[in-house]
Amino acid sequence: MNTTAPRLTKAVIPAAGLGTRFLPATKATPKEMLPVVDKPAIQYVVEEAAAAGLTDILMVTGRNKRALEDHFDRNHELEEALARKDEHAKLAHVRAPTDLADIHYIRQGDPRGLGHAVLCAAPHIGPHPFAVLLGDDLIDPRDPLLARMAQVQAERGGSVVALLDVGAENIHRYGCAAATPPAGGDTVRITDLVEKPAPGTQPSTLAVIGRYVLDPEIFDVLRRTPPGRGAEIQLTDALAELALSGSPVHGVVFDGRRYDTGDRTEYLKATVRLATEREDLGEEFLTWLTDFVDDRRLAKVSAG
Repeated sequence: MNTTAPRLTKAVIPAAGLGTRFLPATKATPKEMLPVVDKPAIQYVVEEAAAAGLTDILMVTGRNKRALEDHFDRNHELEEALARKDEHAKLAHVRAPTDLADIHYIRQGDPRGLGHAVLCAAPHIGPHPFAVLLGDDLIDPRDPLLARMAQVQAERGGSVVALLDVGAENIHRYGCAAATPPAGGDTVRITDLVEKPAPGTQPSTLAVIGRYVLDPEIFDVLRRTPPGRGAEIQLTDALAELALSGSPVHGVVFDGRRYDTGDRTEYLKATVRLATEREDLGEEFLTWLTDFVDDRRLAKVSAG
């Protein structure tokens, strides 16, 4: 085990995307601020980072993202109004985002892809390993994926990516990993990565999902990585170069609960799943949902 590895404390959250899949809702509201039950999606991601001990977070933003900064800042007027009304539970909820971590912000400027967004973080990160969390992927807090990835990086060095078996029918939508079979456990050695392979050409069904723990050598590779798919600088391409050059790139194969809030249907599913598990909402909402589904089924039978 690498006992000299520094403790992972820094995370990067790219948040400069336009959110075009959710137009018109995202015309004036950042997609990261769309609510999942009663918290914006981005708060779940920051909570995950903080739970893994990542207390120094850099958000890479773009135009019209001021709402992100406001959400994680204090709102003294609102807090005072809630305090005067003895709304202590609501006051705690309002203050919670502010206390999660030390959050910094940088503008990406030109939308040149995920790899470029990560490269923008280089001055803040410095010469130490760091995590990258994509806001479209929510990982259930009962499945500590990020902590497991940090452990693998500390033990084996190099970079670590999260992998999910999505099946041959879905792999064309993701970055895809060629990997050595696991010798027991959940970790594989990645030998190559392909961004959104054409159907039938994929090296596996292991998709790269939105969690990374990266060695700072990734910055030097990204500086020389040309634009790839979509004319953007792809983080997948830079990681593939590292893997092909012999630098260790490992994958943690995840089989826990993941919610994809970047797709409209999956976003709705995530909201329903998380709402039904809430102590304050779950029982009442699940009862209504069950009745609603039963009524829809009866209506279809009657109409058919």
